[in-house]
Amino acid sequence: MFSSYVIALCGGVLVGLGAILLLLLNGRIAGISGILSGALWGSDDSKTQANGLGWQWYFLGGLLLSGAIMGAPLEAIFGLAPIELSSVSQSTPLLLISGVLVGLGCAIGSGCTSGHGICGVGRLSPRSIVATLVFMVMGIISAVVFH
Repeated sequence: MFSSYVIALCGGVLVGLGAILLLLLNGRIAGISGILSGALWGSDDSKTQANGLGWQWYFLGGLLLSGAIMGAPLEAIFGLAPIELSSVSQSTPLLLISGVLVGLGCAIGSGCTSGHGICGVGRLSPRSIVATLVFMVMGIISAVVFH
C-alpha cells in the first residue's frame, strides 16, 4: 500500500495543477471562498455562460464530482475510507462556532487557505504569506489546545 505521505503529495500536486490551470486558462485565482461567494451572490467579474451559470458553478461541481467519482477507487486501491461524521469527536456547537470564525476570517482576510496558501504564496504575495503564516500558527495552536 502507498504511504499516506505519497497520497498527500499526489493530492497536493493535483490541487496545485488545478490552481495553475485555472489561473492560466481562466485568469482566476483558485480561492474556494471567493469562488463559492461568486457562485452564490455573483460578482462584477463573473463570466456568465449561455445557460446562466457562471464558471464558478462548473468549478464547484468539478470539486464535488471528483470526490464522488474517486471515493470508491481510493478506498479499494489505497484503503482510504471517507471520514464519517459520526466519528468526529467535537461537539456540534463547537464546530458551528469554528465554522463561523473561519468564515469571518475569510471575509476579513479577503481569502481562504486555498487562495492565500496555494495561489498567493505561489505568487509571492506578501499579504498572502502573512495570512498563511497567521492561519497556520492559529491552526497549530487550535490542534494543540483541542487535541
